[in-house]
Amino acid sequence: MSIEWKGVFPAITTKFTAADELDLPLFEKNLQAQLAAGIDGIILGGSLGEASTLTTAEKETLTKFTVEKVAGKIPVVVNIAEGATRDAVQQAALVKKWGAAGIMLLPPMRYKSDERETAAWFKTVAASTDLPVMVYNNPVDYKIEVTLNIFDQLQELPNIQAVKESTRDVSNVTRMINRFGDRFKILCGLDTLALEEMVLGAHGWVGGLVDAFPAETVAVYRLVKAGRIKEAVEIYRWFLPLLELDLYPKLVQFIKLAEAEVGLGSEYVRAPRLTLEGAERESVLQVIRTAVANRPVLPDYLSL
Repeated sequence: MSIEWKGVFPAITTKFTAADELDLPLFEKNLQAQLAAGIDGIILGGSLGEASTLTTAEKETLTKFTVEKVAGKIPVVVNIAEGATRDAVQQAALVKKWGAAGIMLLPPMRYKSDERETAAWFKTVAASTDLPVMVYNNPVDYKIEVTLNIFDQLQELPNIQAVKESTRDVSNVTRMINRFGDRFKILCGLDTLALEEMVLGAHGWVGGLVDAFPAETVAVYRLVKAGRIKEAVEIYRWFLPLLELDLYPKLVQFIKLAEAEVGLGSEYVRAPRLTLEGAERESVLQVIRTAVANRPVLPDYLSL
């Protein structure tokens, strides 16, 4: 399956049971809600998917299960985050074998590569596969920036097609478009900047709170792209306190709590993460429950 790299791509959470095993029935419940809401693709095993705690066997199970359930309706993209280039190349081969349609590729983990090394990393992994690749550019969390000069070098790889833009600088959308035109599709990777970046020309949104609120997320995207900015902004203003849960180190726990509150997930996380408790949990619950109590009535966004 080719990937258009536009629209809403949830970075879906990995559902666990109380016994710390994959909860595939609950995962499917969320997945079906995402499909019904009109998402355009899905990303497995990202930061929200607790990738660093998943075994290769679990990634295989999740990927094959998702590919089967979406039945070709949307592309399934798998995150690759490794410390060694050869391991990333091996993961790319496995991802294709499992049936994924594309890869989201992080820069090297644990080692802060320089510009030459970072470019070589992306080029080597991309050259090893024919799967479409989305570069994840998040220098705030991962300490390595994929600069414009690096993207200039990556142009030679036709399967490097998109970027998950998480620099926290909305102007970077304009810089990318000014420099490369439509060569790289841009998907906003930070919930709190999604509307702004889409107005500036970003093609899509890799979402976090979409895991709990898929319809509202897709509605904002489609309204913006239809030029109905005022309606999108009204929903976005309601959404913002929820979207800000994506900004914290405990975003996984926060978003899983939101999923549990709306019946699309559970609070179970994998250690070393622990479920929320006490005043912290109550504070997050207040944000979620206030938003749910005031949930907006959405227009017929699916017809846009």
